[in-house]
Amino acid sequence: MRVLLVGGGGREHALALGLSADPAVEALVAAPGNPGIAAVASLREVTPTDPAAVAALAVEVAADLVVVGPEAPLVAGVADAVRAKGIAVFGPGAEAARLEGSKTFAKDVMTAAGVPTARAYTCVDAAGVARALDEFGAPYVVKDDGLAAGKGVVVTDDRATAERHAADCGRVVIEEYLSGPEVSLFVVTDGEAALPLLPAQDFKRVGDGDTGPNTGGMGAYAPLPWAPPGLVDDVMRDVVHPTLAEMRGRGTPFAGLLYVGLAITPAGPRVIEFNARFGDPETQVVLALLETPLAGLLHAAATGTLGAHPPLRWRDGAAVTVVVAADGYPQGPRTGDVITGADRAGIIQAGTRRDADGTLRSAGGRVLCGTATGPDLAAARDAAYELVRAVELAGAHHRTDIAAAAVDGRVTIPG
Repeated sequence: MRVLLVGGGGREHALALGLSADPAVEALVAAPGNPGIAAVASLREVTPTDPAAVAALAVEVAADLVVVGPEAPLVAGVADAVRAKGIAVFGPGAEAARLEGSKTFAKDVMTAAGVPTARAYTCVDAAGVARALDEFGAPYVVKDDGLAAGKGVVVTDDRATAERHAADCGRVVIEEYLSGPEVSLFVVTDGEAALPLLPAQDFKRVGDGDTGPNTGGMGAYAPLPWAPPGLVDDVMRDVVHPTLAEMRGRGTPFAGLLYVGLAITPAGPRVIEFNARFGDPETQVVLALLETPLAGLLHAAATGTLGAHPPLRWRDGAAVTVVVAADGYPQGPRTGDVITGADRAGIIQAGTRRDADGTLRSAGGRVLCGTATGPDLAAARDAAYELVRAVELAGAHHRTDIAAAAVDGRVTIPG
């Protein structure tokens, strides 16, 4: 199988590692990729959000499967353009990708499908924002209606901060606050059949103790020792299959990766959001534990044959990833700094570039992450932090409490 992977971040590096390890993959091309991905794939230049360019590249490299990593290309219609060339693609078409591209659309689908979620209003002016904030009260949850690279959500007790974020976004979805620990559940689907991956938890706030502004994600771990029994089965029954049925009923079936972001509330799981692709950095830990060959799984979803796919196999133990971010991230990350110590197994690159002389430099906010497995969560956590400590990058910062509460048994579900 010849595979074209679209994207160049940490999620794509994790996908590249998984795809290249599949014996069925004879050639892996990544576009545009990054220096870490270059170790396991050949790199090609492309604008990931240009559907015609990606489709042309897929034809040129004779791809049997195209895997679209980021959300922006999916919303732009890259999967549609590739499918129009008769090439299998893992990722939803533009209409189905609206589940991530528009919070309002996602809420409409959830309501129609009877999916348990927070009450919400879409607001386009200050008066509507004020009414919604009055009704729900603090903590205020204000979400940019469009794509925001994981940083479009503000959860705050400060009314002025909520109003300012709404004004900056223009069109927002304001929701009631959902209490309880959060869970990320990835579901591989061909539009009808659906296979859940291991639940994971990520950490959105930049600082220890969940302080500071939201980021694209500062770390993650899997599995979740505190998760309620039957959680995945309940979510598949109450959320995933009703949503897939609703999308089919609308004539826009969703095939690819349905990311279900959940809050485990006293009343049970409630959907915070849908995404239309693998999450970053949860992908790093989930794929580190997946024993089933990745390319075959994604190809089955892309070709409508997932129902015949054998049950997924998982490695024993746990996985933890810790993100190393550039100085100034998330507000204004500094780039161009030299990175050393990033050539060890377990370092997954995201915002990096390599000079002509081979020097590795920072090129984004979330620069790389240390991903490790272990026989249990504590061992995996120790190994991940050992990887991170070996990396040298001026001004870099990372959270020191990734998975700590889970290791210590401090994650609780409000009752």
